[in-house]
Amino acid sequence: MATQLRIDRATPEDVPLILDLIRGLAEYERLAGEVVATEAGLRESLFGERPAVEAVIARIGSEAVGFAIWFQNYSTFLGRAGLYLEDLFVLPRWRGRGVGRALLAHLARVAVERGYGRMEWSVLDWNESAIRFYRALGAEPLEGWTVYRLTGAALERAARV
Repeated sequence: MATQLRIDRATPEDVPLILDLIRGLAEYERLAGEVVATEAGLRESLFGERPAVEAVIARIGSEAVGFAIWFQNYSTFLGRAGLYLEDLFVLPRWRGRGVGRALLAHLARVAVERGYGRMEWSVLDWNESAIRFYRALGAEPLEGWTVYRLTGAALERAARV
């Protein structure tokens, strides 16, 4: 399969596919009701005047089997940019065949080539198979750190303080 697998930089034509993959990820993560992304919003985020994120599509032959979306973050302690992996998803029937590993390796190469100091991402506590996979690659959880989020009305209130 390795010779058939390729990872392509996403193009504007991939936006509907990316939205479908996001919906598949949300379903897997039991968060399907939270997807409000639109093709227009994704197109702007990925390919607009100031792109906020980058994406790649994993394909076997002509079939899209997974994707990854990431953006640049920054570490003040390192004094260098980093890569934050927002989402990585492989279609269920393609899991266990090296697609996820290939996507992560691709992103690690992006980080190294760009001189980034690190690569980070979040994983749901219940997703034990992903946790095992990430640990097998040498990734370590950040003990003592909790992710916080402002969204919706809370974000609006915070903006008025």
